[in-house]
Amino acid sequence: MKFQTLLYYCYSPIAEAEQFAADHLAFCKSIGLVGRIIVADEGLNGTVSGTVEACQQYMDHVLADERFAKTDFKIDDVEEPSFIKMHCRYKSEIVHSGLRDTSIIDPNKKTGKYLEPTEFRDMLNDEDVVVLDVRSNYEHNLGKFKNAITLDIENFRDFPEQINQLAQYKDKKIMTYCTGGIKCEKASALLLHHGFKDVYQLHGGIIKYGKEADGKDFEGKCYVFDNRIAVDVNKVNPVVLSTCRNCGTKTDKMINCANPECNEHFTQCDACGEQLLGCCSEVCTTHPRRRIYDGTGYYVKVPHVG
Repeated sequence: MKFQTLLYYCYSPIAEAEQFAADHLAFCKSIGLVGRIIVADEGLNGTVSGTVEACQQYMDHVLADERFAKTDFKIDDVEEPSFIKMHCRYKSEIVHSGLRDTSIIDPNKKTGKYLEPTEFRDMLNDEDVVVLDVRSNYEHNLGKFKNAITLDIENFRDFPEQINQLAQYKDKKIMTYCTGGIKCEKASALLLHHGFKDVYQLHGGIIKYGKEADGKDFEGKCYVFDNRIAVDVNKVNPVVLSTCRNCGTKTDKMINCANPECNEHFTQCDACGEQLLGCCSEVCTTHPRRRIYDGTGYYVKVPHVG
C-alpha cells in the first residue's frame, strides 16, 4: 500500500471556525487520515497523512471549498503514515505571531512578493540580496540556506521582537523562507510594516524548493512537524550542517529527548543516542517516565501525570 503526506496552508477567513474544526476532524477521520491541523478565523494550516486515495480525496474536498480553492499542497510519498493520530484544533492564529494587533500582518492585504523555487535559486547569490530564515533555532540549526541570516528565536512569536536587529538591511532585497511558506506570509508583511521596501518570500517554502529546484545550496536537512522529524532537500550539493550535541561529531539526525518532561529537540549521533538512551543528558536518563528509545527519537505525546 502506498502512502502520502500533505503539507499545506491557506489564509482565508472562516466563519464559525470552531465548528468548522470539529466538522473537519470528523471528515478526516471518516477517510482514514492522520495528522495535525490548526483551524483559526484566518484560515487553515495542516500536515496530514494517509493512503494515496485518502490524500486525493482530502485535497479534492478542500479545493472544492471556494475559500480554499488556491491552497498549494506539497505532496511527499512516504513508506508509512507520518502520524499516529488525527488532530484538528481551533486556535487564535494558524501561526502564532505574538502580536496584539494582527491586522497589520494580514496576508490577504499585504505580504512579500512570491518567488517560485527556481527564481529564488537564481537570486540567492546576488550581491544586493539578504536571505532571511524566519524559523526557530532548532529548525535552522539542522539545516538552512547557505549564507542565510538566522535569528535567535524559540518560536515564531519571538520574531517581531527581532525586527530591529534587521534594520541594517532595509536597503537590501530581503528574501524570506520557511518550511512550507506559511510563516513567511506574516514575516514579510511585518517587515513591510516596519519600512522594509523590497521583500520577497519563497513560495511553498523549503519543501517545494527541494522538489522544483533540487534543493541547491540548502545545507543540512529540513525539520518537519511529523514523525519523520527531518527530510532531505538538496539533491545537487548536499552537506551536513549540524553536529551532535553530546560529542560534536557531524550528524543530521534530530530527535526529541526521551525524557517527556524535557522533550527537547536536538541533534544527536546514533552512538550517543544508544549510550544516553535517546536523552539529551545523563540526568534525563534517570527520569522515571523516560520513554523507550527505538532509534527514531519520535514519541507519541504522553499526558502529564500529577
